[in-house]
Amino acid sequence: MLERFRSYFKGGRGESLELDNRKRVEKLERIIGLDAGDPFLYVRALQHRSILADESYSETDSYERLEFLGDAVLDLIVSEIIFERFPDEDEGFLTKLRAKLVRGEALADYAMGLGLNKLMVIGERARGQGIELSKSVLADVFESLVGAIYVDHGYMEAYRFSREVIEREADFDKLIGTLDNYKSMLLEWAQARQLAIPTYQVTDERGPGHDKTFEVKVMVDGEERGTGSGKSKKEAEQHAARHALRLLEGE
Repeated sequence: MLERFRSYFKGGRGESLELDNRKRVEKLERIIGLDAGDPFLYVRALQHRSILADESYSETDSYERLEFLGDAVLDLIVSEIIFERFPDEDEGFLTKLRAKLVRGEALADYAMGLGLNKLMVIGERARGQGIELSKSVLADVFESLVGAIYVDHGYMEAYRFSREVIEREADFDKLIGTLDNYKSMLLEWAQARQLAIPTYQVTDERGPGHDKTFEVKVMVDGEERGTGSGKSKKEAEQHAARHALRLLEGE
């Protein structure tokens, strides 16, 4: 199957890249930590549709086909990342979190963080219009790059690259807080019943300093009502509050 994909995207029209594109590919190789098996593939991943105004280009010479493929590959990669990272969460939580991680604004931030805006190929007539700073365009370019890595090196390298970027750029605590703020929901539940404000206590922490896991319990009106774990205290508290709400609302 992968060989079939490679045949679809293979090569360029010449035997060697022009100097500007060679430099682009060399910079991109340093960014992704891989050698470009097919450098023309990566040039295509950076080419905006505006280049098609030049009659020497065909309709498939922009990044759009690679973006289509990269979008599907990235959905699978992010699903796998959060499936492993949050083993106790249900499908609804995972779906919401994935949507946050692959939304256009997030992908644009990933692209800017990598400096892809400086490597894009813009058509001559469209230069100076700020296309390379458009969030939707940057999101597309990030997806096309994931697609190019997948075609050139396979799923595992696409996964490695995407995971490194997401782990570096995404604030999981903040994202989880914007999904459903379970601590606020639990506080409202307690106040509505004139109960004491819920309190949180760390009951255990384990692992090395760079990869700790925290265990937290939540007390509601003096009674332990839920527990949770996470890679930070905030994440563990959210999980404990969620656990408490499930139990309390089931009573």
